[in-house]
Order: sequence, then C-alpha cells, then structure tokens
Amino acid sequence: MPDLKKAELVQNLVLMPSPVSAVHHAGPDSTVQMWLAAYAARASGCETFTNTTLLLDSDNTYQPDVVLCTTPRRGRRVWFNRKGYLCGAPELVCEIAASTVSLDLHEKLDVYRRQGVEEYLVWRTRERGFDWFVREHEEFRPVRPDAQGRIESRTFPGLVLDVRALLARRSAKVLEVLLAATATGGKKKGLRR
Repeated sequence: MPDLKKAELVQNLVLMPSPVSAVHHAGPDSTVQMWLAAYAARASGCETFTNTTLLLDSDNTYQPDVVLCTTPRRGRRVWFNRKGYLCGAPELVCEIAASTVSLDLHEKLDVYRRQGVEEYLVWRTRERGFDWFVREHEEFRPVRPDAQGRIESRTFPGLVLDVRALLARRSAKVLEVLLAATATGGKKKGLRR
C-alpha cells in the first residue's frame, strides 16, 4: 500500500486512522511535542520521539504521538532494532485523542499497561479533557492535578504539566511552568528506573 501514511497494529488488527484535524490534533500535538522536547533537552539520559513506529510485541505496533524514554540501548527497556525502529516499553507515552478516544482509553491503555509503560497520557481534545495514568502494582491509576492544576511525572523529575494551561491551549504557560520546574529539579532527584 504505497499511499498509506499511517497504520497501527492493535491487538493483531490493522487500524488506519482518519485524517488529522489541525484544530483537534495537529495543534495540540505540537504543544505536547514542545513540552516533552524542552524537558528532554534539559534532562540527561532521556530522549523524545514523535510519531515514531513503536514495536511493543508481535501483536502491537503503534505510532504514538509522543514518547519520552531513557536513551534507547540494547539490554534496556527500550532499544532500536536493525532497521532503526523503537522497540520495548518507553517510560512515558502520550496520545492526542480527537477521534480515537475509545481506542486510546481502552485497547491501547491495556496494552501499554501490560507491556510495562510507566506513565500514559491522553489528551481528549474534543472533550477538553486530559488523563494521566501511572503504573502501580501492574495497573494504571489515574493521577489528578494538584491545587494549582499541575501534575509532576513520577518517572522524570521536574517534568511538570500545567493541565489547566494545556486545556486552555496556552502553550507559553505550559513551557513556562516546565522550565521553572526543571530549573529547580522538580520534587524528586534522579530518574526512576
């Protein structure tokens, strides 16, 4: 299928997404990419990948919107295969869900949990909602923002998201809060591995 731009293998079924909306997907995707890329640029030992093919297992090959992970190396939780595809379970995966909410919050959530992804973020752009899940005792548990409307990653110290600013599409504020948190090192020290 030479004209095919994107397809995912989800639970051994090939799925081809609908066209991408600038308002409900591409714009929000840019904000999340900026947020995670800014973090990766300031932190050591981690990298971000956007819209990359991720080989989870023989039944699940995804193309998540953004991945943040420790630097890929053979023998670690994520690595590159000979063709340069990302393999394994990244620490953090983010999906922008405009038309894929059901898939992202059910099948993909379950697969990411089983594979050992530590944190899974879903921005439900049409619904103006945001979900942040952390893996605890082999299950995903939702994390709620604090009184300021912020969430800090448990895996990546200083990775703070101002959820209110994100939902209001205030990219500059999202970046400002992140940069302030990374300047102070966040609440925790060192990556949790």
